[in-house]
Amino acid sequence: MRHDVCAFLLKHNFVRRIDINAVVSSLLYDMDNGIKGLPSDLAMLKTWCVPPEKHIKNESTIVIDAGGTNFRSGLVTFDNEGNPSVCEFEKTTMPGVGQMLGRAEFFDRMAENLDHVKNKADKIGFCFSYPIEITPDGDGILLNFSKEINAPEVVGSAVGKELCAALVKRGWERPKKITLLNDTVAALLGGAALADKGKSYSSYVGFILGTGMNSAYIQPETALDGGKKFIKQIVVCESGGFAKIYLSDFDKALDKKTIRPGSFLLEKQCSGAYLGSLALEVIRSAAEENLFSPPVCKEISAFKDLSLIEVDSFLHSPHSKNHKIGALCALSCDQDLEILYELLDSVVERSARYAAALLCAAVIQSGEGKDPSRPVCIMCNGTTFHKTHKVSSRCAAYLEEFLFYQRGLSYELVSKENDITYGSAVAGLTDRIA
Repeated sequence: MRHDVCAFLLKHNFVRRIDINAVVSSLLYDMDNGIKGLPSDLAMLKTWCVPPEKHIKNESTIVIDAGGTNFRSGLVTFDNEGNPSVCEFEKTTMPGVGQMLGRAEFFDRMAENLDHVKNKADKIGFCFSYPIEITPDGDGILLNFSKEINAPEVVGSAVGKELCAALVKRGWERPKKITLLNDTVAALLGGAALADKGKSYSSYVGFILGTGMNSAYIQPETALDGGKKFIKQIVVCESGGFAKIYLSDFDKALDKKTIRPGSFLLEKQCSGAYLGSLALEVIRSAAEENLFSPPVCKEISAFKDLSLIEVDSFLHSPHSKNHKIGALCALSCDQDLEILYELLDSVVERSARYAAALLCAAVIQSGEGKDPSRPVCIMCNGTTFHKTHKVSSRCAAYLEEFLFYQRGLSYELVSKENDITYGSAVAGLTDRIA
């Protein structure tokens, strides 16, 4: 890296190549504390479920996937051999994006989005990709919203109960069961449901790096104080809330501009909802300190926004003039392009290293992966992970180093089409362990 770029990042406390082992140790400390009910950055939320031992056959369920910006829904059917298929699939906007909604209006909008599958199944698997406390009956209490969803009255609500009431209000027959789960749990269950024939996994991890960031794994039965036990089950880590991390001046500046300053600090360093804005903070500051030529400094200072898509387009093809940053570089010399590339790649690389640390911690905490013929299945989902420049390849390289070579733990990174959809269907049709 150029000396001037190194000096600039160091001045602002931006650590590009974080110590992955140190982060893993800190994560494991918080994971243990969270399981034991001690103070922790990680909520370690119980789900009261594990992957089913047998494939589901000859059943159907309505599936909902409420994500960062999109609200998806459809009908999933498992045939007599356990093969899933999806139909009646629609995508609309997630309620609360771009405007504040009250509780009643939020669930009314959600129910309206489901009119196309009205009464087509009596069970619903609801992937709700926000921090929720799952109750033993499968409902979920919303703890807070991330990803800039603006519906504060919904916090504290039993999401399944409220949605059921809204559906009945719209003329539905009352569903027998609405099962809430997180997107990471859906990915994990999708990994179990969609495993290739001949594969045998010792455990499963679900990981999302898209608009938001989170992970889930299967916590083995654990002895607690007072003779109590933590029952083996899938646990959601709420990884985006991890706060034992370096905060650069750019991170602090971005955090102050978000709806909930001081929260989801790791998510704000890694996820697609924030990386573009974070990158803008970095290059604006560089322009203020005259790291670029005068014409480029002037143009960057006038930028009102910058998306991750625009950052990614530049990193994938830095010498193209057919995107926002490439056009900017046409005003200047190769030195400006080199500096911009180093700065923006630093933002993305840091995200990949934190993602690898989260996955390492999840595999280690599962206690599995010791038999190389039965690795831990890591189901990865999210456009930031799969499409952003070098994130997935870097993450894979870090896992090989820090999990396999240093610790001797075997894993397999897996990606499957419709994993969240099928995992949500499995949850909707699976009994709770409670």
